[in-house]
Amino acid sequence: MTTTTAATPQPAQQATSLWVLFAVSFSHLLNDLLQALLPGIYPLLAELYALDFTQIGLITLVNQLTASLLQPLVGHYTDKYPKPYSLPVAMTFTLVGLLLLSVADSFPMLLLSAGLIGVGSSIFHPESSRVARMASGGRLGFAQSLFQVGGNLGTAIGPLMAAFIIIPRGQGSIAWYAGVALVAIAVLYAVSTWYAGQHRRTRGAPPAIRAKTLSRNTLIGAFAIIGVLLTSKYVYTASMTSFYSFFLIEKFGLDASSAQLCLFVFLGASAAGTFLGGPIGDRVGRKVVIWVSILGPLPFTLALPYVGLELSIVLTALIGFILSSAFAAIVVYAQELMPGRVGMIAGMIFGFAFGIAALGAAVMGVVADATSIAFVFQICAFLPLGGLLTALLPDMRER
Repeated sequence: MTTTTAATPQPAQQATSLWVLFAVSFSHLLNDLLQALLPGIYPLLAELYALDFTQIGLITLVNQLTASLLQPLVGHYTDKYPKPYSLPVAMTFTLVGLLLLSVADSFPMLLLSAGLIGVGSSIFHPESSRVARMASGGRLGFAQSLFQVGGNLGTAIGPLMAAFIIIPRGQGSIAWYAGVALVAIAVLYAVSTWYAGQHRRTRGAPPAIRAKTLSRNTLIGAFAIIGVLLTSKYVYTASMTSFYSFFLIEKFGLDASSAQLCLFVFLGASAAGTFLGGPIGDRVGRKVVIWVSILGPLPFTLALPYVGLELSIVLTALIGFILSSAFAAIVVYAQELMPGRVGMIAGMIFGFAFGIAALGAAVMGVVADATSIAFVFQICAFLPLGGLLTALLPDMRER
């Protein structure tokens, strides 16, 4: 049995709207920079409030669960009822969460501020991913990579901002980043105005022909495999962003700022890999990119817990570069599985990625408290083996 999906009305193929792609990528940079401030100040919060690794994991859990559970719902709703101006609203939630984080004086307040920041992310990602696809001009992998690389750059810069500004000056300096959020709101308002114009232009267009898709069982199997691949990628990434600084501090005696610089190497390499993954997928096929990206880091992840500081930095750069190249390919591949469900699929992929990362961080925090931070990286080293399942994905290039 096959299923059918009614695609949303689309205008005739138009040229790539580069200014919109760069604007939405820049806003993604600002959004994820603000999101990355939270894990970047974990060493500071741990010192101020005597937090253990389990509590650090819980903060990540609350932040990323609120960022994940709402995303598919937001995407599904806006597939049916587009809300162009939801983008600046999303950034307003992040702004309020940051201001609360700057004055939080208890663990429950830290959890509340982390949750508000996550809500902003849950609205931002599916809608901005939709805008990137609308502005792609058919260059879907390129558009998703350009959009995603903004987020990766923001994630990489966030720990640097934490290391050089917040950690030396204290928790109250988080409020300075309200200015960044206000800039993002202004950019997103301009993007939303373009989005609204596109929506008005297509409102009276005839619906697209209902497209035949894969069988229901094939779709279920494909999305189950995608779930395993995202688990492999994002649990490992969560172990790096949440605990790599502590690993370096414990193993090599680095201070918090130096450890954040080493984390920046991983995140900066991830940004570079993200940018290349989408365009390569447009040319050679997304399945090939997914295969290489998920399985490729395995020898480096296995070696990381046992090498010295210099080689650790080299290996983390290689791991970040290879592992990150899959995401744009996974998003576009999943959207090709179910045409016409752009927002829902984007929200589901982003939401599942954030959610599984949150659960992974929480579990790894418990494991670190029960054993050691080094043991966390020893067991996470085997996660890239999940990439072997890529062989079972349907080949969409042939279709």
